[in-house]
Amino acid sequence: MTPPGSRGLPDVQRRDEGTRVVALHSQYPADLVGVPGDDVRLSWAAESTTATAQVAYQVRWRDDGEPAPNDRGEPCPDGDLGEGEWHDGEPVLDDRSLAVVPPGGAIPPGRARSFRVRIATAHGWTAWSAPLRVEAYAGGFTAGRVIGSHDGVPIGGPALYLRREVHVDRRPVRARLRISSLGVHDVLLNGERVGAEHLSPGWTSYEHRILVATHDVTAQLERGTNVLAVVVGDGWYRGRLGWTGSGLYGADLGLVAELVLEHADGAREVVGTDSSWRVGLGGVQCHSLYDGYEVDLRDEPDGWNRAGFDDSGWAPARVLDVPMSRFEPRIASPVRTVAEVPGVVSVGSPSGTGSGAAVTRVDLPQNITGWLRLRVRGRAGERIEVRHAEIVDDAGALRLEPLRTARAVDAYTLDHDGEHVLEPRLTYHGFQHADVVGGEVLAAVGVAISSALTPRSELATGRADLDRFHENVRWSQRDNFTSLPTDCPQRDERLGWTGDARAFAATASTLFDSTAFWRSWLRDLAADQRPDGAVTTVVPNHLLLGGAAPETYMQGRAGWADATLVVPWAVYESTGDEQALREQLTTGRAWVGYLADRLASTGTGFLPEEFQYGDWLDPAAPPDEPHLATTSSAFVAHAFLVWSARLLGRVERVVGDVALAVAAEALAEEVAARTWARWRDHALGTQTGCALAIELGVAPEAEHAVVGDRLGALVRASDGRIATGFLGTPHVLPALTRTGHDAEAYRMLLRDEPPSWLYQVRQGATTVWERWDAIRPDGSIHDGRMAQGDVMLSFNHYAYGAVIDWVYRHVAGLAPDPADPGYRTLVVAPRPARALGRASASVLTSFGRASVAWWVDGDDLLLDVEVPFNARARLDLAVVEGSRVEVVSGRGGAVDRRAIGPDAVLPAGAHRIVVRRARFADVSVGGGAGGRVVSGGRVVSGGARDGGA
Repeated sequence: MTPPGSRGLPDVQRRDEGTRVVALHSQYPADLVGVPGDDVRLSWAAESTTATAQVAYQVRWRDDGEPAPNDRGEPCPDGDLGEGEWHDGEPVLDDRSLAVVPPGGAIPPGRARSFRVRIATAHGWTAWSAPLRVEAYAGGFTAGRVIGSHDGVPIGGPALYLRREVHVDRRPVRARLRISSLGVHDVLLNGERVGAEHLSPGWTSYEHRILVATHDVTAQLERGTNVLAVVVGDGWYRGRLGWTGSGLYGADLGLVAELVLEHADGAREVVGTDSSWRVGLGGVQCHSLYDGYEVDLRDEPDGWNRAGFDDSGWAPARVLDVPMSRFEPRIASPVRTVAEVPGVVSVGSPSGTGSGAAVTRVDLPQNITGWLRLRVRGRAGERIEVRHAEIVDDAGALRLEPLRTARAVDAYTLDHDGEHVLEPRLTYHGFQHADVVGGEVLAAVGVAISSALTPRSELATGRADLDRFHENVRWSQRDNFTSLPTDCPQRDERLGWTGDARAFAATASTLFDSTAFWRSWLRDLAADQRPDGAVTTVVPNHLLLGGAAPETYMQGRAGWADATLVVPWAVYESTGDEQALREQLTTGRAWVGYLADRLASTGTGFLPEEFQYGDWLDPAAPPDEPHLATTSSAFVAHAFLVWSARLLGRVERVVGDVALAVAAEALAEEVAARTWARWRDHALGTQTGCALAIELGVAPEAEHAVVGDRLGALVRASDGRIATGFLGTPHVLPALTRTGHDAEAYRMLLRDEPPSWLYQVRQGATTVWERWDAIRPDGSIHDGRMAQGDVMLSFNHYAYGAVIDWVYRHVAGLAPDPADPGYRTLVVAPRPARALGRASASVLTSFGRASVAWWVDGDDLLLDVEVPFNARARLDLAVVEGSRVEVVSGRGGAVDRRAIGPDAVLPAGAHRIVVRRARFADVSVGGGAGGRVVSGGRVVSGGARDGGA
């Protein structure tokens, strides 16, 4: 769109020296090589001391030419290889800086293109930005075929070792290794790891797509003989998954790769996987995601990953019959190490092994997903066994029952006397504690892994326990975003439950830059969608492959399948990027069509009566049957139908067909009216019922105040006790805020008696629990028993952390505007409470850093608001009759002080806002927080504790 008041492009000779373009990026993580080159979009931010908005932009680009040496005949640094001339696109009179389609068309396969951007403000044009280089995927494998072993390797048995020597007469100016596998792999070139990643290629819907990584290996190649060496383990492809057994996707481990060498004279060499590769076994005897890793270091073939190794005793590879069309480039970051957490080592803790061997306990200060790296001293032939758990019992022993059948044991047989550094591969665990049997543990470090998402936000409040809960939620997202959004990282499950993802999508998109991660997972959701439009309960949908559950349990469940629209909408609202909406539009249409067909099939205007997960783990539900919530599952199912239809209408209006939007909205209104007429009285009796009626649009807007009053009364009557499960929890505090019940919302948020969010913190949690009462007030641990006999007790489950989205929006007061998403318009809507004293939040948006900080000063509220360039802030301040609002804004040394309304709109820049006689939530926190006295940032109860961040 053209900015209001713009008459035309600024003169290209005019310069705005006070503005510069920063953070130019595409929709793909900056560290990925080999991304789809046919639909690249550019976004950028700018910083300015002279202007607040962009009025025009211009993009220039150039393609890498053929590789060329420098003036000394040596390979050029990557990024300067035979670059072509810059081409300038036409200047565009537009204020867009998000997901802009650049000129130049598709990037040729296997080539790189550099982009630069400059923008114009009312003062003139900026300098060109630093270049962004995007390298496109080279296309399908031309020389590589999927290879494996002639003899086959039993599932759960040893890992497959594959090697190939490659002679290089001259150093190439560019070398790329494209690689994927059936199973998970580690790849080495000349004995050094390629890519700092784990568990590649990750888990996708393998029947439909398997991801390919492209690595720049130019610097790792040497003149002479080079060795590509790969270890492949079962992973998700053929290891056991959930309750379905193993070998679901195939019986053979496999590898496919191509090494492409490009020389200064234009010559090109391609070495692919074929029958010339050699296949053998090594010391890795077990490599299960659930059960762990076992290696006998004495059996490791010495030097197998370097030149000179005698592989004559190894067998030639077998070419496997695998459709090559399944392989496609990855678009999201791989799993990488994200933190290293030093462990506390102590000797003499009980192991529960009954072996009588020496036992060393390793305790981490943080529950993580990953493994232990140990430095030990031992004897040749000695076995070192590491057993993992999230929790210990009263006696200090590892509590293993929550793991169910997952052994979670790593074992090493030493190959020499003395010190060793031991670290597993091809597996991971969810744990905070470990017992080490055998050897002498000299040091231990917890290696935390995740899908390498970039942190996007920060939050601090006047309550240390609330800040700790925020950190717990961040850790649970890190720990469970491991290739896909899993429910938990420790037991024999670790599945992509769509209900958990739906509940958490908004919070996930606030805490980390999750867009590419979600887009990749949503492709699997679309691939696994049934032809009739039903959406599966887990993605990838492996459960039906193994026949582990009736299809009625696994398809089309309310609050789970709705992820098909809820997740992309959350991404769009948080980032402003329409791409996820476009990619999921067909899937969303099919899902709502499926629901409409289900309505029509009964002839009653209502959905069939069938199993639903309902408000899963409602604290009042029977512990062993968590689907039997207090809120009717039938009401919940119809409420989510209404929401999906409404969301489809919104998506259609943004990227689809307005006529289809009208039809979807009409369906939503029709079902909402029938649902409210039938279940109104029931819904008014539960927190979840009231919250869904308001937030999902089931209750008529004219009744929202009545429903909100009822919800507020329920909260007060229970002294802030949470009475919601997976489906109600994300909506209960927003419903209270929407209807003016800020005090009740804080009453729930700040409660620290069970069930509550802060109770977990009081009990020492470092991640979010699956059950509200996983550890009881007396310190005993919930047994987690289910009616069918399984244990369901995870201490690392992000779903209840969904409340953090509300904390950003209404405690700190920083939110995107759905009508102008991606924080192009940021909504400043804090609902301050004296019991909190202060709060602040920042989000790194596509436009730059946006932040809000507030604190209480007597009867006044003071706020500092930072609005990034090319964005604006819409105020929604808490005021009473007689309140006055003032703002002091500054840019480039100028200061502007004026009175404004509580709903004013502010331009980019830094603003100090003072609300005289502000409205504060009158919080009377019950439960364990009763009788607290709040003074500044210090909270005083039974024992004083600092409330500072």
